[in-house]
This record gives sequence, C-alpha cells and structure tokens, in this order.
Amino acid sequence: MSADADSGSNRPADSDQAIIDAFLDALWMERGLSGNTLSAYGTDLRGLAGWLAARDRTLHGARRQDLQAYVADRIAGGMRWRSIRRVLSTIKRFYRFQIRSGRMAEDPSARIDTPRLGRPLPDSLSEGEVSALLSAPDTGTDRGLRDRAMLELLYASGLRVSELVGLQAGALNRTHGVLRLRGKGDKERLVPVGEEALDWINRYLEAARPALLKGCNDTDALFVTTRGGAMTRQAFWYIVKRYAKQVGIERPLSPHTLRHAFATHLLNHGADLRAVQMLLGHSDLSTTQIYTHVARARLQEVHAQHHPRG
Repeated sequence: MSADADSGSNRPADSDQAIIDAFLDALWMERGLSGNTLSAYGTDLRGLAGWLAARDRTLHGARRQDLQAYVADRIAGGMRWRSIRRVLSTIKRFYRFQIRSGRMAEDPSARIDTPRLGRPLPDSLSEGEVSALLSAPDTGTDRGLRDRAMLELLYASGLRVSELVGLQAGALNRTHGVLRLRGKGDKERLVPVGEEALDWINRYLEAARPALLKGCNDTDALFVTTRGGAMTRQAFWYIVKRYAKQVGIERPLSPHTLRHAFATHLLNHGADLRAVQMLLGHSDLSTTQIYTHVARARLQEVHAQHHPRG
C-alpha cells in the first residue's frame, strides 16, 4: 500500500499498535491471508491510527465523524478513489472484528458508504483530431484510398473494428447508404453511412479495391490487402496508430477510439441517447450512458471557456 496513507501523520499509540497486531494475527489464523495482504491491512490501519493519535484519539475511541474526516483528508491529499475504497474496506473489516470479538459495542464505520468506482471513461478524440486523422492517408495511392475509406466509415458509423474488417461487400447498400451487419450476439442492425463516407467508399471500390486485388476476386471482403485477402483487425489497428502519430496524436489510443468519438460527437451535437444506443448496437442503454459523461464534460469545458460568467 501507499506511503500516502501515512504521510503527514504521527505514529500510532502503543495501545493501538497492539490492537492492530491482534487483528492481523486473527486474520492470519482465520483466513490464512498472504503476507502482502496482511501488510497492506497493517499499513492502512497504522495510517488511520497515526492520524487519530495526532488528534488525541484512538482506534477504539474513534467516532463516525472522525473516520469521515480521515477519508476526506485522504481525498484532499490526492489519494486515488481505488485506494480510498481499499482503505475504507480495511477500516470496516477492522471494526466488524472489534464488535464480533466484544472489544467495542458500536461500529463507527457502519454508516459510512464506500464510494462506487465509476466505469472508466472511454478514450476519445476531439473533432479537430478526428479531421486530422481522416485526412492523413495519401489518397493518391490505392492503400491510402482504402485507409481513408475505412477511417471515414469507422467514424461515420461507429462500427467496432472487428465489424469493420469483417464487412462483406454485399453488406453495403450503396444506393441508400446503409450497412446491414451482424454484431455481438449475432444481432443484426442497420447503420447509416453518411454521404462523406459513402463517397470515399465508392471511390475505393471503383479504383483501389480492384487494383489491390490485382484481378483476383476470390474474396467477398469489402476491405482488402495487397495480398488479396481481408484486412485483419491487428493490421488495421497498426495503420490507425501510424496515422495518429503522423498527425501528432501522441497519447495512447484504443481500437475503439473512433467508435467512442462517433458516440461522443453525436451526443455533443444533440443526438438522442437511445438513437446512439441503436447505432452502436448496445443491448443495454446503461452501456451507452457512459458517453453522456464524456459529452457533459465537453459541454462544461465549452461553457467555462465561452460564457461570460463561466
């Protein structure tokens, strides 16, 4: 565990150290926990005991408001939420043991809620970064034209990378600009492509795809390589990272980065959450709702930057 739990605190009182040692011994006897786990428990509790000692309190004399103040102090000191959860878990376990063993009558940690960890926000790109990325391929070459068509389609439709590279040529209705595809759980959905992406796909199909296949028409894959086969997920992701580096996007990206940008930018421009859910192929709306946090953060940033009282 971290040094940040102990930073700025005094040594625990001797009586508290003895109580901590008894608790750790009991855990070892009852649960057979590893040395590393017991050491982490000990560090967490010594951090609390030292903090209490600096305020003339002991572990057995701590009140609920003391524990809440300690947690607030850890948060103010920059401790991460995951570490806060772990410290609280240790504290609650310690006090439950004290009650169970008859050493205390009331549990001061009983009504302290453990903060829930939010789902990690997806990596995304700004609209300017997306524009730069889409413009990176050299469309004067067959491979560059293919790459531009793939990037445009990925951003226009919010496809998963696996769905993109698995597309068959017959999945695209070029007249109506709609893709018919099967996603997770073998669920079929229709996805609009958009005029810009459709234009690049048509140019790719008319010029680059035949040239890449070199007269070999043994594959039905929409996007192909110079070897005449379908583009793989790994190969395409290498291409994306290369173009990102080319336009100065240095931070790590994930294979879903353009899919995340698709969802975030739709919401930023007022799209309905359920419509985005359908486009992404999410079976559960809660899966889509994470993007509202990303969009809200962007709106707050715009408000702070441009509102006269932001």
